[in-house]
Amino acid sequence: MHRPALGAALAAAVLALTAGCSSDGSRGVLPGTPSEDSAASSPAAASPTAPSAPPARGSVDVASTLAEDLESPWGVAVLPGGDLLVSSRDEGTVTRVSAEDGTTTRLGSVPGVAPGGEGGLLGLAVSPDFASDRMVYAYFTTASDNRIARLLYDEGRPEGRRLGAPDTVLRGIPKGTIHNGGRIAFGPDGMLYAGTGEAGDRGLSQDRESLGGKILRMTPDGEPVHGNPEADSVVYSLGHRNVQGLAWDGDGRLWAAEFGQNTWDELNLIEPGGNYGWPEVEGRGGGADFTDPVAQWRTSEASPSGIAWAEGSIWMAGLRGERLWRIPLAGAEPSAEPRAFLEEEYGRLRTVVAAGGDRLWLVTSETDTRGTPGPGDDRILGLRVR
Repeated sequence: MHRPALGAALAAAVLALTAGCSSDGSRGVLPGTPSEDSAASSPAAASPTAPSAPPARGSVDVASTLAEDLESPWGVAVLPGGDLLVSSRDEGTVTRVSAEDGTTTRLGSVPGVAPGGEGGLLGLAVSPDFASDRMVYAYFTTASDNRIARLLYDEGRPEGRRLGAPDTVLRGIPKGTIHNGGRIAFGPDGMLYAGTGEAGDRGLSQDRESLGGKILRMTPDGEPVHGNPEADSVVYSLGHRNVQGLAWDGDGRLWAAEFGQNTWDELNLIEPGGNYGWPEVEGRGGGADFTDPVAQWRTSEASPSGIAWAEGSIWMAGLRGERLWRIPLAGAEPSAEPRAFLEEEYGRLRTVVAAGGDRLWLVTSETDTRGTPGPGDDRILGLRVR
């Protein structure tokens, strides 16, 4: 596999935490979410004016290599000030990476993680109130399930022991050797969202009583949110196979990427209560009962993992496809054909994170047992995009 020569491991300081959550910790209503006073609105109607589109073709420049020699990196969360928290799926550890010079500091291990297959320590998220509560959220596989817990980050403790005991906020997400989902993120409404998989049991995706094959929406304490499709449930959408990417655009619309089986991988625009078809349908063509994806790819070209929104486009990391996809948007629709960048240059791509303005962080995934690690793998790349 071709590997470009690496530059100095030096990255420009990034802007503060991007628009994934409100800076004042407010708890507004997510656009498109039903409330007592109004029916659910279509995300396409979120903007009263005609949306402007980014350039049709776009560009990607690898500006820096921030960090190297990471072991099975999976989840990434951005701290206020720009530094990154990175999970190791197989080691069950969380590491802080300086956004200025790439210096790494081991924060500690997450007790109870039971790695195996596609499971382990997966997604990370930082509390919207991190400045006051210092909480880091983690999605991880245990011996019995997948669950979400929060841990106190105490910088006053010794290196390697800076994470407190896990406080479980949601348990009982189905686990398997495959399709554990794992991406978590706080939305513009201050609520916690999670993408789950069906753990290899196809029937769970259409089972409204199961947490598998869903997108979940909950309070920071793990409780159902007013405005969810069912008042006593954290299930926000269903009919998913294995959701591994969550991101909000500039108008607050929620997008999700997920693995198909043998034919089509998907990028979906998520509506509360939407049914995205699995296992009845893969890709477009589900008819009136199911919501079609906004974009789809052959599985050899994508196998999507993390996604991010920047400069008017969704950016989607591909594992099997070994490329970064750009999907330019005009409102709720693509404004041009998706375009691939970095194809087969850095191997499998796991996570992409908005870093403010035209900057992204991109994390490779060659040490996840399915790649072919080379010198320096795995790494975090700093990108400039348009």
